[in-house]
Amino acid sequence: MTHRHKLIDTTLREGEQTPGVSFLLEQKQRIIDGLAATGVDEVEVGLAAPVAECSESLIAHCRKEHPDLKIALWSRCQEEDIDHGSSLSPDVISLSIPASDLHIEQKMGKTRDWIEGTLVRSVTQAQNHGVAVSVGLEDATRADPDFLLHLVTQAARSGAFRIRIADTVGISSPLSIEKTVRSIREYSPEIEIGVHTHNDFGMATANAITALEGGAHWADGTILGLGERTGCARLEELVGYLQLAKGIHRFDITALKALAIEVAKFSDRTIPASQPLLGDDIFTCETGLHLNGLVVNPETYEPYSPESVGAERKLLFGSKIGRRALRYWSERNGDGHRREIISGDSLRLFRAMNQEAVSMS
Repeated sequence: MTHRHKLIDTTLREGEQTPGVSFLLEQKQRIIDGLAATGVDEVEVGLAAPVAECSESLIAHCRKEHPDLKIALWSRCQEEDIDHGSSLSPDVISLSIPASDLHIEQKMGKTRDWIEGTLVRSVTQAQNHGVAVSVGLEDATRADPDFLLHLVTQAARSGAFRIRIADTVGISSPLSIEKTVRSIREYSPEIEIGVHTHNDFGMATANAITALEGGAHWADGTILGLGERTGCARLEELVGYLQLAKGIHRFDITALKALAIEVAKFSDRTIPASQPLLGDDIFTCETGLHLNGLVVNPETYEPYSPESVGAERKLLFGSKIGRRALRYWSERNGDGHRREIISGDSLRLFRAMNQEAVSMS
């Protein structure tokens, strides 16, 4: 069965848990505007708790400016939080509860029976408020597999439309998270599956994409991968891969790039020049072998065009250019021009140079 891959942005919830990062209300509104332009399906705008002062204002902003954007609030399985969050009328209440024995026993000091009872009671409470319910199973990738499937079943029977599997400390690999997703789909085919992946071993984006390809309906991401410790799946990488590699054209990576640059300023971060999809130098080439390929056809060494992400191709003359092209460039321009950056219509010039260089060899 095929289904539409859907993305949840949690920059305003998980992303703001990054040490030292705190967005102003106006900045949060601008982030929401950019996410709506990008085409994400759901935005987790904050917490379902009275201490989260921005949540009501952000929901009002979404309703006014982006009525088609689905709005979610993250909530603990506590009665007062569920009541408060539901009173703000989000589209989704995202309940969170531990699934691993480590979290249940060591962090919570509770039992599996307590977790099950609290889960069922909390889903029912939110359902009674008329709010769609998503259940996030914290530390799910370290949970006992049978107990995990049992919690999924209880969430579905209680009325949750979605469960989100959290790889809380980033220990999954693409193969292991795909196995988990497939087992849930086989065991509880009626419920939608989401994944929330962390980047502790550098696999958050790969795990999220693999989960989608393995049968998950939803994947979480944050702009620039903001989040606890090493962060989460990068929203720009998720959007870029789905749009440019999988041909899902309802997303707009250029809008997300502009937003990512803005969020970098809000969070006092620098985007590395080589960062996928965003960096200034990802289309810069100096290697002779690759230059020759780019001359013939840019697709030989580019997975997508610079224009598709609002970038520019730069062909660099330097120490790795190769003798043939260097000899040609030197004879034509003199030794003082051995390092030159060419952009814009550079391929047309390089093709002409390459043809002459071949005849010289």
